[in-house]
Amino acid sequence: MNQANTSAQSSAQTSALVAKTSNSEAGTADAHAAFIRLSEVANELIIGQQRLMERLLIALLSNGHLLVEGAPGLAKTTAIKVIADRIEGDFHRIQFTPDLLPADLTGTEIYRPQEGSFEFQQGPIFHNLILADEVNRAPAKVQSALLEAMGEHQVTVGRVTYRLPRLFLVMATQNPIEQEGTYPLPEAQLDRFLMHVSIGYPGAEAELKILNLARQQARDELGQHIQAPVIVTQQQVFSAQTGVLDMYLAPALQEYIVQLVLATREPGRWDPALASMVSYGASPRASIGLDRCARARAWLANRDYVSPDDVHAVVHDVLRHRVLLSYEAEADGMTVDQLVDRLLDKVPVP
Repeated sequence: MNQANTSAQSSAQTSALVAKTSNSEAGTADAHAAFIRLSEVANELIIGQQRLMERLLIALLSNGHLLVEGAPGLAKTTAIKVIADRIEGDFHRIQFTPDLLPADLTGTEIYRPQEGSFEFQQGPIFHNLILADEVNRAPAKVQSALLEAMGEHQVTVGRVTYRLPRLFLVMATQNPIEQEGTYPLPEAQLDRFLMHVSIGYPGAEAELKILNLARQQARDELGQHIQAPVIVTQQQVFSAQTGVLDMYLAPALQEYIVQLVLATREPGRWDPALASMVSYGASPRASIGLDRCARARAWLANRDYVSPDDVHAVVHDVLRHRVLLSYEAEADGMTVDQLVDRLLDKVPVP
């Protein structure tokens, strides 16, 4: 009798596990279809910035944050707005200025004389998707408050700590021009960003399409405003993030990722000419970020494994803000991208 009960219990557990696995696979498939649709719609509305749109989706799938650098007018704000309008959740844009205070970001305690007590009023950081526009124009205290929220997924006001939403992504922007009166992010704090994406001007063909699209959007704004439909639910985002973590990454490729990051710390080991070109190499966050981003890119491509091409596609964005060049390298006009290119030529691909 006991054996029969044990057998029945084991069979029930097996059936439940199979059903759970089947539901998980179905959820991941639905999430993948939703993300592909989101990517298609985003690239129809944001012309000439396919790479930025892909990086935004990779950051979302990797549960990380994005720093975007580019001249004004390159659709940085519009890009995240298009994504935010089509994901279940709320969006807020914060314009960073020199007079901004940490409380303007995190919120503050307000005294209620009727109750004789303080009540915490949440700030804009408690939204799901945040645009930190021109983050380098805010003073250090404000930047620190933002980076604490990004790194710890929480906000501390006084003695109380408040958790942020589970779905939380920050896209910070900074302009490479008009640097007077700005507060550049310290290199150690830049490490909190998953990727640092540098974008440039679109080509002539893309700009012609932008003209036509802008005219059509102006017509739509003069007519009745239509709310953009939600394409990706929060549950699909979480299912996709789980699917990304479950992607197969071969041990040899994992070792390759580690060797690339180690090469930024000891470049002379691979090329004696680079021995004096780096003051500080990338931290272990670079290895984690490179792993996550490569998996997310492979997941978006609907593959069940990560390839070296996925690593090469994201390696510059992951390392660009994590390697500090020496004075000698900067005097020679070398950039981090050029250093990474030379290391890619030296470190053998599995």
